[in-house]
Amino acid sequence: MTSATLSAARLAARTPAGRDRYVDLLRVISLGVVIAGHWLMAVPEDRGDRITNVLAVVPVLQPLTWLLQVMPLFFLVGGFAHATALASLERRGGGYADFARSRVLRLLRPASVFLGVWLAVALAAAMAGQDHGIVRVALRTVVQPLWFLGVYLALIALAPVMLRLHRRFGGWVPVALLAAAAVVDGLRFHGYAGPAVLNLLLVWGAVHQLGYLYADGTLQRYGARLAAGGLTGLLLLTTVGPYPVSMVGVPGQQVSNMSPPTVALAAHALWLVGLAMLLRGPATRWLARARVWRAVVAANGLAMTAFLWHLSAAFVLLATFRPGIGGAAGTTSWWLTRPLWLAAAAAVTAAFVAAFRRFDSPRPATVVPGARVTPAVAGTMACTVGVLGVSAVGFGGLLEGRTALMVGVPVTAPVALGLMVLGAALLLRPSRSGRE
Repeated sequence: MTSATLSAARLAARTPAGRDRYVDLLRVISLGVVIAGHWLMAVPEDRGDRITNVLAVVPVLQPLTWLLQVMPLFFLVGGFAHATALASLERRGGGYADFARSRVLRLLRPASVFLGVWLAVALAAAMAGQDHGIVRVALRTVVQPLWFLGVYLALIALAPVMLRLHRRFGGWVPVALLAAAAVVDGLRFHGYAGPAVLNLLLVWGAVHQLGYLYADGTLQRYGARLAAGGLTGLLLLTTVGPYPVSMVGVPGQQVSNMSPPTVALAAHALWLVGLAMLLRGPATRWLARARVWRAVVAANGLAMTAFLWHLSAAFVLLATFRPGIGGAAGTTSWWLTRPLWLAAAAAVTAAFVAAFRRFDSPRPATVVPGARVTPAVAGTMACTVGVLGVSAVGFGGLLEGRTALMVGVPVTAPVALGLMVLGAALLLRPSRSGRE
């Protein structure tokens, strides 16, 4: 038995009786399905030097995203976790700075190691004149999934304020956020695309807010209504309305439901969350089995590291088996070889997890009496912009000064990484109000 297995067994044995085990399962499912979805969607073009999406090659698969786009579950779990973490810190006398420091650094440690490795690869490729073809595609693509981490960091920055709003207004907060998202979509479809980026916070913030409703026991009573209402809204928005069927971005489509998120994606999130609430009872009884719970605990300990490195594994395989395994996407041979492809990607990812998992170990939140809020807010926002910047610009063309626009401001990879370092420094050295 490995040390990781033994550690998971010990953690499982020490699980408090009142812990909501279903939350842990939802987190594993959300990250696991996203990982498998990315592996399936990545399709090499030409001689393997370009990557497209299988949903563009085989459009009939797009309705499957109504089940496989499970990122809303991750933000739901985030809201639940932040509500419980804030309540725990309040009982111990902690405040905003303690919450931001513990939550941001918990995510930043494994992400920083991941980015450091790929930065070294990018520099080596550039200096060796190999920053082209599949290498450049990989350098740009492997960091793109970090967009969700950037949005999540922004929600951490807002979490204490949004929890206070939740305690005062309850379910009206996500209703207001989704109403604002509908206004943004209206502007977007009438030629004013600029405000569309606001939906990153409005839509995902509304789902995160549902996590607060889950934490206080309210959401569990509305599973059927959320599922039925969300699914009905999704059907109307994608048939009568102007929204595409796919709940992920598809190359060639003028409108993406994902980037930035739309009201259609919000409706999808509502029905998916409702479905999750309907399944909570039987799933909780299943999780009461010792062996099942140990497996979930073990998977939870690996999930974030696997998420960070899963596209790296895919590109290792694509570089090795160009133009890929199984021939053209959607053909019989391609479908028959998908189990082999998934198994190979999982095996390479497992090797990455074994190498880097030690950088993703949770640490208890510490309380620094009198820690100032302003540096914590500044540090969290610097990390947020930095992570979003890196995910947008990537490492391809690193020495060419490649830029991406962040709220109209051009950002390079070095600038984005510098913001992350600055933010981490502000969070690691909390200043006390009594000393300033």
